[in-house]
Amino acid sequence: MICHFDLRLQTRGHGHMQDLTGRVQALVEKAGIQDGLAHVFAMGSTAAVGTIEFEPGLEEDLPAMLDRLIPPSREYGHERAWHDGNGHSHLQATLLGPSLSVPVRDGRLVLGTWQQIIHLECDIRPRERTVVVTVLG
Repeated sequence: MICHFDLRLQTRGHGHMQDLTGRVQALVEKAGIQDGLAHVFAMGSTAAVGTIEFEPGLEEDLPAMLDRLIPPSREYGHERAWHDGNGHSHLQATLLGPSLSVPVRDGRLVLGTWQQIIHLECDIRPRERTVVVTVLG
């Protein structure tokens, strides 16, 4: 069985991280899957999903680390082409990636004790986002 769901998110802009774990778990339960996979996909080229311990320190540290690795700048080719200020946003989102697959066992997401599913907004503006969750089992 395969079930598709859309999660709608409102972000506050660059660096805004949201914990999706409870919402994805609820979709696994709604699908009625006992064993399989939950695939989480962030639509958009300036958003990412992943896992992390969702706590205030790391909520601050991850975006700060990305800004050190790929800083906001007008020097990116994207900026020369579009002049929209978010060239670094595209690169940061690409580095982290748009998708994640999490095993499902006995109707539960298989995650570590301090491991949560997160959405990270890399764009410079607040955005309305769609995260597609596909549950297979």
